[in-house]
Amino acid sequence: MRRISNPFITNGYVSASYFCDREKESKELIKTVTNGNNIAIISPRRMGKTGLIQHCFQQAEISENYYCFFIDIYATNNLKEFVFKLGKEIFETLKPNGRKFIDNFFSIISSLRPAFKLDTTTGAPTFDIGIGEINEAAYSLDQIFKYLETAEKPCLVAIDEFQQIANYSDGNIEAVLRTHIQHCKNTSFIFAGSQRHLMQNIFFSSSRPFYQSVSLLQLNAIDKQIYSNFIKQHFADNNKIISVELIEEVYELFDGHTWYVQNIFNELYSLTNVNETCSLELVQESLENKIASYEPLFQSTLSLLPERQKEVLYAIAKENKASLITSSAFIKKHSLLSSSSVQTAVKQLLEKEIITSENNIYQVYDRFFGLWLTTVFGTGYRIG
Repeated sequence: MRRISNPFITNGYVSASYFCDREKESKELIKTVTNGNNIAIISPRRMGKTGLIQHCFQQAEISENYYCFFIDIYATNNLKEFVFKLGKEIFETLKPNGRKFIDNFFSIISSLRPAFKLDTTTGAPTFDIGIGEINEAAYSLDQIFKYLETAEKPCLVAIDEFQQIANYSDGNIEAVLRTHIQHCKNTSFIFAGSQRHLMQNIFFSSSRPFYQSVSLLQLNAIDKQIYSNFIKQHFADNNKIISVELIEEVYELFDGHTWYVQNIFNELYSLTNVNETCSLELVQESLENKIASYEPLFQSTLSLLPERQKEVLYAIAKENKASLITSSAFIKKHSLLSSSSVQTAVKQLLEKEIITSENNIYQVYDRFFGLWLTTVFGTGYRIG
């Protein structure tokens, strides 16, 4: 376990001590997969899907009885890249089991044998293959599933940002994967995704191969009181004081969105001295610090947008949560061109994942980006 100097983890999973709540979701996920079923987790990005999966993988009923694999396919564009990710994850996870595993792995997944090399410095086995060297991706995938089905323990495979397969350049990948997965007896799957409409189409559209093939777990914000108690306790454990009112101010600013809340309290924890009380001024300072650290990225993102898209983005940022965005009142208030131009801009901003839409409420996807926009083009933001 890595050494922890700040209890508010912003990257990866450490242990249950630094993991807030999700008791109900953890029980549901563990119950589903240990009973041989597959599950889809849908939530906005950075709400805690990865942490939940890794937390469940660490629980005794999972860790002692299953081989667990986790891949994030957000940056993949085709089956070759998917095969590379999955093959490498299996190899890297199980290679500590020794040479017997390695020999068995490549005896079954022979098409990936060129990936097996020894590090020239340490002599340790490595998985090193160019994606272009995977000549028969479908055949390699078939061999990977064969390996999973013959593994010494049952396997759990978690695939994050699963909706990305809908964008693969290969044809009919959903059908290919579904054909393999429906015949698995030794392997259960966790499909996690952040684009709700794409995930719902994959699993709940009767015309799609994965139709009604999973249980569904919706991941929402952690309860405010539970999160407040978690934060207050970690401050108290290290002789630092923070009021519930300040915690709730931050929670509500980000609607309980886990990654943003964790980031701010990570910063606040570092700014609050031992035996001192966190103040409103420190909260404002922590917000400004975090947002300033991303400013070059935000400026770059903004510079790539056409003028009409920028205008609509500014308007949504100023509203924070914008509704009726094609109405004459909204268009007049923000000096936009027309209803049709707003519709076009919104469609493009959604495709670029710069804004998000939930129940016809529009918001800047990156909350820090949204706050930065209000400082540059609006009235700014203040806590309290």
